[in-house]
Amino acid sequence: MSEKSPKLRAELDGIPTYKPGKPAAAGGAVAYKLSSNENPYPPLTGVLETAVAAAGNFNRYPDMTCAALVNELAERFGVPAEHIATGTGSVGVAQSLIQSTAGPGDEVIYAWRSFEAYPIITQISGATSVRVPLTDGDVHDLDAMAEAITERTRLIFVCNPNNPTGTAVRRAELERFLDRVPSDVLVVLDEAYREFVRDTDVPDGIELYRSRPNVAVLRTFSKAYGLAGLRVGFAVAHEPVAAALRKTAVPFGVSQLAQDAAVASLRAEDELLGRVGALVCERKRVHDALLAQGWTVPDTQANFVWMRLGERTADFAAACEKAGVVVRPFAGEGLRITIGETEANDIFLHAAEAFFKEL
Repeated sequence: MSEKSPKLRAELDGIPTYKPGKPAAAGGAVAYKLSSNENPYPPLTGVLETAVAAAGNFNRYPDMTCAALVNELAERFGVPAEHIATGTGSVGVAQSLIQSTAGPGDEVIYAWRSFEAYPIITQISGATSVRVPLTDGDVHDLDAMAEAITERTRLIFVCNPNNPTGTAVRRAELERFLDRVPSDVLVVLDEAYREFVRDTDVPDGIELYRSRPNVAVLRTFSKAYGLAGLRVGFAVAHEPVAAALRKTAVPFGVSQLAQDAAVASLRAEDELLGRVGALVCERKRVHDALLAQGWTVPDTQANFVWMRLGERTADFAAACEKAGVVVRPFAGEGLRITIGETEANDIFLHAAEAFFKEL
């Protein structure tokens, strides 16, 4: 009798694999990791102690409702607690959003290149990805995205600022776009890097959501707050959407360590803003230095810079690694370089200058 493998869903065939940023080599030549958009600072004051205290009870299940965190977020953003849903990082909430809205025969629209999890979580749900190319300036082409909407469209991601290009869409164009989207299509403003935005023309998605029931906003504690390893993110959405997210979330997905650390981080916001301000200053220094070297680099509102090198992408990534920093290449397209410690940024800039001279 021949043995057969268990039957799996056909939607999983050919699914792309998420590629995490390459780590720095332990004890090797690579001293710094600039490949994952992590915060280079240690936990904010009191956060580690809070997490350690919570660890003493990890024989118990966490609060499945994340009540303390939800209440803290509701007060912080001035929204009803019922409009908040938590998850394992903003990507976990994004997956729940698709599961709540789209299945086989439905379409999910997003810019490309954008966050590489979008095609993965779309395909897992059985829905069809509709990728709309960025403009020549590596910005969302919102007009083209609006034109791509069909009767099968269920959800649209707008990553703002966009990962991996760092570019952001501004208020007037985003509001025009939202006005064109049918009211029964959910628009998700993915704002994982919101804290790094300094362009006052880039809107706060939470302000847009207030008057638009079909707008949801994603945020995370992984970037500015420095809790990437604890996996906690959240959505702000009107009650029908938020309720659906709670239904589709993995039960007990956010650990008590993550919940308590997130609350402590929110309460240390003055220190957080100081750290973010320092990273923004470093971002400007790195961006300006690259322009001075002769590179063409788009304006960035995130904690990274984007360099479109096409076929030279792999060569430049290798040159950076040889110099002592690991960056994030996207084969045949370009590289995303996280703003890290000053020493790491200096190594990267020296590698960039040397590489440019050889072009």
